[in-house]
Amino acid sequence: MRLAFLLLAAAALVGCRDKSVVADALHSVLVTLPDGHEIHAQPMVDTADLLRGMQFRKSLDADHGMLYFQRQPGKYGYWMYQTLIPLDMIWIDADNKIVEIVENTPPCKTAASQCPLYGGHEMAKYVLQLRGGMAQKYGLKVGQQVQF
Repeated sequence: MRLAFLLLAAAALVGCRDKSVVADALHSVLVTLPDGHEIHAQPMVDTADLLRGMQFRKSLDADHGMLYFQRQPGKYGYWMYQTLIPLDMIWIDADNKIVEIVENTPPCKTAASQCPLYGGHEMAKYVLQLRGGMAQKYGLKVGQQVQF
């Protein structure tokens, strides 16, 4: 049944003119926020994805983001080197509980060595990045659960 749904969805998307919409729809994780709002998050799993992240992207829709999957729980700081838009970063532990939030991190327009690190003060397994201001809009708070 699930395979049939995926094939039907893929067939429906073939007619889309914007190929990035097709790729995004087929390669995303649905993250359900505590208020029930759904975010289509691009999974970042391998080392190259984790290092590149949101670099060079000029925009991010309100209901889209990136979800970084770390191999094991740890304290992971993130930077904004070559990131062009402000982001909200939400650290999530292995039980899908929000453990840290840093809102509206500004793009870093200096040398990489001068870019500050954000977050990474709590043990986390995942980091969800959203367009700046979305954490406040969705009422995200430390201690809340997300689902994916």
